[in-house]
Amino acid sequence: MKTDLTGQVALVTGGGRGIGRACSLTLARLGAKVIINYRRSRDSAERLEKDIVGEGGEARAYQADVLDSAAVAAMFQLIR
Repeated sequence: MKTDLTGQVALVTGGGRGIGRACSLTLARLGAKVIINYRRSRDSAERLEKDIVGEGGEARAYQADVLDSAAVAAMFQLIR
């Protein structure tokens, strides 16, 4: 069974490294536009964004500390 996430948006916190990176890649390969949230690892997140786009997917790296409610609100504006 293959899941099709075309037209969906996935927000992955800590999405640029480790398990978050793997989740971001998988979601993109299933068709989702991936918002790669990072707090400090900008280079990793931006490199992953380029990798996903290079494979034909949609992705955007976005810096936000999820403990900061204003930063989270701004991030959700991006997703809409």
